[in-house]
Amino acid sequence: MSQFLQQLINGLALGSIYALIALGYTMVYGVLRFINFAHSDVLMLGAFAAYFLNPSIERTFGPQSIPGALLVVLLSALICAALGILIEILAYRPLRNRPKLTVLITAIGVSLFIEYTCQHRSVFRAETRPFPNLFPSRDFQWLGLAVNSNDLVVLAATAVLLTALWFIVQRTKTGTAMRAVAFNPQAAALMGININRVISFTFGLGSALAAIAGILYALKARGIEPLMGVTPGLRAFTAAVLGGIGNLPGAALGGFVLGALETFAGGIPAISNYRDGIAFALLILILLFRPAGLLGKPQTEKV
Repeated sequence: MSQFLQQLINGLALGSIYALIALGYTMVYGVLRFINFAHSDVLMLGAFAAYFLNPSIERTFGPQSIPGALLVVLLSALICAALGILIEILAYRPLRNRPKLTVLITAIGVSLFIEYTCQHRSVFRAETRPFPNLFPSRDFQWLGLAVNSNDLVVLAATAVLLTALWFIVQRTKTGTAMRAVAFNPQAAALMGININRVISFTFGLGSALAAIAGILYALKARGIEPLMGVTPGLRAFTAAVLGGIGNLPGAALGGFVLGALETFAGGIPAISNYRDGIAFALLILILLFRPAGLLGKPQTEKV
């Protein structure tokens, strides 16, 4: 039982990160009906933003200061929110009335552009850099369970962000506008909603969540490099499909389920070497037997 609970805690911590990334995918899909494959690279940029901001903030607040760490996270999220809005304006907005395949190919191109530009020696370079431990790190022992303080930070941050996101979407005028645009953009425009502003806000909010997820992922991986967002990005996309793409609670649920499955698979010696294939095997099964996802609703296409 203690081993089961230990794996469950580890899986929830990993799934929390997948959930935050998946929320960005599913918000953009819910509003624009396309997958922003550059989202995983915004995650990487968020981790690098924190890496470069941390030394300056440490000189003011001291090492591993909670206020300093929160400031690093906030500034990184704001930087990535601005980058997400810039990507939407420059790359996606001119193609909004084009076929979805055109936008999808552009998203892949933006992703590759960011990855290979950041690998250039004049930018971040290709080598792995050690990520600083922003928060005070401690290991806690309780009833035979070992819990690191970084895992508690991940779980607490995810709970706060999910609550804040639910409040924004369900209880604010901007959230109402987002839901209106997702439901019927033409009718929303006729009612006076600024479509461009809503879409830019969606990209900014999703990119801020990706930046925070990138920092939390780097705290667990303890190393960052320009391709660090590829694997968690693909797994988070799988989590979004698993929960129901376009469904915010479904994206969170999919992240937690996928993180738990991956962690439990890693604890079984017979299949531990195949844990990286769990996410993609699950994606195939979901697409075969329940394409709408766990919480998604099947939609009938009108002819």
